[in-house]
This record gives sequence, structure tokens and C-alpha cells, in this order.
Amino acid sequence: MDPERKYIQRVASASEDAAVLERLGVKQELSRNFSLISMLGLAFAILNSWTALAASLSLALPSGGPSAVIWGLTLAGVCNLCLAASLAEFLSAYPTAGGQYHWAAIISWKSFSPVISFATGWINMAAWVCLTATGGLLGSQLIVGAIALFHDDYEAQPWHQFLIYVCYTLIALFINAFANRQLPYFTKAAFFWSLLGFAVISIAVLACSSPNYQSGKFVYGDFINNTGWPSGLAWLLGLLQGAFALTGFDATIHMIEEIPDPQRHGPRIMLACIGIGMFTGFVFLSCLLFVLKDVDVVIQSTAGPLLQILYDATENKAGAICLLIFPLVCMLFTTTSLMTTSSRMTYAFARDRGLPLSRIFAQVHPRLDVPLYALGWTTGWVILFGCIFLGSSSAFNAIVSASVVALGVTYAIPPTINCLRGRKMLPANRSFKLEGPLGWTLNLVGIAWTLVTSVLFVFPPEIDVTANNMNYCVVAFGVILGIAVLQWIIDGRKNYKGPHINLNTSTEGEGNEVHEAGAFTSTDSDQIKT
Repeated sequence: MDPERKYIQRVASASEDAAVLERLGVKQELSRNFSLISMLGLAFAILNSWTALAASLSLALPSGGPSAVIWGLTLAGVCNLCLAASLAEFLSAYPTAGGQYHWAAIISWKSFSPVISFATGWINMAAWVCLTATGGLLGSQLIVGAIALFHDDYEAQPWHQFLIYVCYTLIALFINAFANRQLPYFTKAAFFWSLLGFAVISIAVLACSSPNYQSGKFVYGDFINNTGWPSGLAWLLGLLQGAFALTGFDATIHMIEEIPDPQRHGPRIMLACIGIGMFTGFVFLSCLLFVLKDVDVVIQSTAGPLLQILYDATENKAGAICLLIFPLVCMLFTTTSLMTTSSRMTYAFARDRGLPLSRIFAQVHPRLDVPLYALGWTTGWVILFGCIFLGSSSAFNAIVSASVVALGVTYAIPPTINCLRGRKMLPANRSFKLEGPLGWTLNLVGIAWTLVTSVLFVFPPEIDVTANNMNYCVVAFGVILGIAVLQWIIDGRKNYKGPHINLNTSTEGEGNEVHEAGAFTSTDSDQIKT
């Protein structure tokens, strides 16, 4: 195909995508710079499952042991695939960066639509801020562990980790603010770097440890409980590691206004990143557990579980650090991608007047082509969350739990409403469909997973609860809801009406009325059939 024809097709496609957004009540302001591969790179950089799983071994090894590490990932993967498939239906019908809160507004009952949408938006936005914090958290833990490996007398102080955490955050801010047009190349590099690191570390640890491996019975069946909780509950609490490593797949949703042909590409990317994450995570964790020497030493190591296993395998500190470079760089890619997505979620919600000073946070910088104030909002909160390090030894568990629980809640809200309304609230002409019993099954499994994990992940990691090891997830979640309620009373109930969309025009002319979100008549609802 000649260059001129390619250019004409690209312009026509961009115009069509902008028209779809316009019918959904949204103006195209951000450039569609991402390709299918670069967006998959961003989504996978955020999940970065093998890295996240390896860096968060401290969550599951003492709470279920290898069996929780391996099979917890499998269970979390299947359930997250159910949730992702459920949301993919919505994404193929309504491809906007608002995602869950936007969809909740569209399909909810008229009288409840604004408040349900508003609450969903606040929870989702806060969840992404918490998730952004985990990138710097994991990266700083790895660096502190590397120092501890070389210096036996080193005593890590909370402020040491805090400063490294802030550095990760500020680097991510700089890249997002001043290299926005290069982000697609950045995320492609993240994807291939992650896959390279997965392959290199897996091969290296197996080769260095040969033939001294743990048994298959240990890797896939050993159980450990150092928490004090009953064995069954301890294993379930260990699911947090797998759930954390596979959460954040809605990044594709909040970046959907920056890729072409979003109705088709979006669902594929979202499901693909979970599938790749499950495969790489399962293989990588198996490799680590096969070469692990003493599980108690790994759990208690001041260098951290991952670095201790790498050292056990290579029997060389320099070699272990060389391998650690891969996850260290991955965490920088992850932190940057998390901040990108969080800022887009903030921007979308402010665009619908869901935040204080919404007009400011909804602005796109004309020269940098990025929602600069939304980036500042995310950065400010992330640094504030980092201050928790200075007062709680279980801050990591709390922030991870808060992000997993809050995101899970927003994943479940649209399919829950759709199920309550007979799964009849999506347009028939959407590109991704879950037909009949399959749709019901995937929806209900995903909703059940959210209910179970929302209860489990607010438990403290140990039964002997103190002020230091308390799981403050429930406090964080309560603060989020408190701020949302206050904002609703002060401003939201007057000014927030949810997205305004030409619903029927967006579903290939099934009608010609322009609707405000949630303001459906019975006739309108009857027209939207699966």
C-alpha cells in the first residue's frame, strides 16, 4: 500500500474514533499515539507479573508457603480473567477513559446513577494512586535489600526506603510530563525488557543450581504458616500476592482514548496481558522455588526473598545483583506506566466534574500534550502515602491490600449492575460478547472473587496484632469513602451528573434521542438488548 493511501486510512480511522468518543459525550483531546504492541507493553508493564510476584514473595511465603505462591497465582489468574472478560464487554461498547464509573452511570437505575457513578469514580481513582505507590515501594525494597546483601551490619531505616521511593516517583513524573510522545516507545521497551529478564533469570538460576533442586512436592505442595492464623485462612490470605500481581488490567481501559480502533484492540490487550502474566508468573515462580535452599532463611532474609533466592542459586553476590538489575529496571517501567494510567483516570473523572477544582485537573497541557495537573495530583498523593513508611512496618501490605480491594470493587460494580438488570444493558452490536450461560458464569465468578478478597485482604498479616503490623487497608478505604462522601455533599450532588452520551446513536442508530447517563426511560432500556 502506498504511503499516501496509508495516511488517508489513518486519518479516516482517527476521525471515526473521535466520532465514537463524541457520541459518548467526550471530546478527543489526547493523541492516539499508542499501537497495539505499545499498549500491550504498557498494560504488561503495569502487571509485570513475574517481577511483582518475585518482589512480593514476602506476602505469600509465610502465609501458605509454596502452595499459596503457585496455586494462589493460578486461582487469582482465573478469577481475574473472569473479571477482565466481563469488563471487556463494556469496553467494546463504550471505549472511554472513564471506564468503570462511566459504565456504571450508563447502565444504572436513573435515580441512583449519579451517586453510584460518583462513588465508583472516587474508588477507582484512589485505587490507582495506591497502585502507583506500589511501584516505588517494590523498587525501593529491592535496592535496600541489595545494600543489606553486601553489608551484614546494615540496618535499614524507614527514611532510607522513603528517599528511594520518592526518587522512583519523581523519575516517573519527569518521564510522563516531558516525554509523553515517547511513551509508546518506552512501553514497547518495557515489554521486551520484561520478557528478556524473565528468560535470562529463569535460565540462569536453573543452570547455576543444577542439579541441586527442591522436589516437585515442595514446589507445588508445601504449606507454611508463620502467621498464627488457622491454616485455611492463612492460605487464603496468601492469595494477596497473586491478586496483586494480576490487578491493574484496567490500565487499558483508562488509556483507551490513546489507541486506534479501541473497540476491538482494547478487549484483546486486556485479556492478553493477564494471560501472559499468568504464564510468565507461573514459570518464574516455579524456577525460584526449585532453586530455593532454605525457606526459613528466605523468609527472614534482610536482603528480601527474591535477592536471597538469586544469591542461593548463583552463590555469588555480584551475580545476584546483576540478575536483580532486570526487576529493578522493570519497576521503573512499572512506576512510570502506573503514573500514566493514574493520571488519565484522574483526568477523565475531572472532565466529568467529579473532583474538587475539576476544571484544573481536566486540562491538557497544550505543548506537552499531557494532563499535567492530573499528574501532579497523583504524584502528591503517592508521596504522601510514602510517609506511612515512617510509622508502620506493614505499610507495604496495607497499600497493596488497599489497591487490590479498591480496584476489585470497581471491577465488580458494572457487571453486578448488569446482572441485576438481566444482562440486558449492553448494545447488541458490540464487538466483544459473552453469550448466554458463559456470560452469566464469568460475571458471577468475578463478582464472587471480589466479595471474598474484599473481606480477606483487610485482615492483618499476623494474628498478634500491634499498632505497627496492623493492616491499615480498611482505614485507607474508609478515608477514601469519607473524602468521596464529603466531596459529594459539598459539590458532587449539585454539579456531578455523570457522563452525557448520545447512547442510541452510539449503538448504530437504535434510536435518536440524546440521553444523560442513567436517565433512561423504560423504552430506552428495552432497546438495549444483548
